[in-house]
Amino acid sequence: MKKLKLLAAMLMVSVGTYAQKLPADSIFAQFYKATGGKALWDGVKSYNIKRSYAAAAATPYDAVITASLPDQSIYKNKTIMKRSFVYTVKGDQGWVKVPIGPKVDVKDLSQAEQQNMRQELYDNLVPFIDYKNRGLIATTVGTETLNGVPVNNVELQGKGVKYNLYFDAKTGLLVRQKTSEAGVEITTDLSDYAKSAYGILYPTKLVELNSTDKKPVTIKSALTVNDQVNVELFKR
Repeated sequence: MKKLKLLAAMLMVSVGTYAQKLPADSIFAQFYKATGGKALWDGVKSYNIKRSYAAAAATPYDAVITASLPDQSIYKNKTIMKRSFVYTVKGDQGWVKVPIGPKVDVKDLSQAEQQNMRQELYDNLVPFIDYKNRGLIATTVGTETLNGVPVNNVELQGKGVKYNLYFDAKTGLLVRQKTSEAGVEITTDLSDYAKSAYGILYPTKLVELNSTDKKPVTIKSALTVNDQVNVELFKR
């Protein structure tokens, strides 16, 4: 009898724990609400991000990213020691401009490189934007503790890529993102949320750790939304 009672108690705990799992869409909805509202997020058509990257024993560099969601286009200019490397994906094409002395060499990006940039188009904001239409599947893993704070862990999976997204259970904000792709895991901690002029909150500080080199990179970020996109950026 005691064993039966113990088993029943364990089943009740298990069922109770499962019942506490929020659906992934509910967790995403909490994030949207906490960061300005779903209507504002649905109104995002383009964005510009300025970022600075710094790591121990590495040369710091800056990047400017401009993207248009309706056009599925993204432009990224990485400036390292006053040399600019420009990566662009527009529609079904992608290329990189590499400075060689006074000239610029233009090369096609591989299909894998293009696909990575198309993912960045959303990842630079949040990877679950319009996720169902993009062929991704979201599943709530459960609640756990991260840096002493309860978080909801949502797994977002697509072709060749998996994300684990950790949302502060109290504030609804995304505080950590793990991206697993091609055997490499990148963990990004997001903090210092600020309100953009457009009205949505975004993290101004990111700390990124790659499982390959294991050197943390601190990223400072500034976001503007729906400014006019300079079409000259997307000319080859």
